[in-house]
Amino acid sequence: MNRSRNWLVAAVSVFVLAATLVAADKIDLKDIKCVVNPKGPAKAGTEVAYKGGQVFFCCNNCPKAFQADTAKFATRANHQLVATKQVVQGACPLSGGKLNADATVKVAGATVAFCCENCQGKVAKAEGDAQLELVFSDAAFKKAKFEAPKKDKE
Repeated sequence: MNRSRNWLVAAVSVFVLAATLVAADKIDLKDIKCVVNPKGPAKAGTEVAYKGGQVFFCCNNCPKAFQADTAKFATRANHQLVATKQVVQGACPLSGGKLNADATVKVAGATVAFCCENCQGKVAKAEGDAQLELVFSDAAFKKAKFEAPKKDKE
């Protein structure tokens, strides 16, 4: 009985790991950095669920730090969701207004749209962490209505 139970546990574990890796394979991690250690490259197999998507880390220690203080890493995690195209934008992150396809800025590799040239210009002038905060802080992320796309029912 123990052998069959051990075999079943092993089989389920392999299936879960395979499903996780297949899901991670669909997400392009090229040029994506760890949420906790921004110098480290993000790697498949280190991800945790976050806001309807997955955030990736450089090692297996970083997810623990992230989960211990998610608020501390929220801006970078939100950015990673956008940079990996796991979420779609619904409004301007500064005003909450309707998006203008001609008013976009690349922010740390992620294209973000704005309602007008004023909002676009404000973000374009900002640099580094200040620019990330303007667009990807939890408040801006919510205002921009970033969400995981609805899955089609098959």
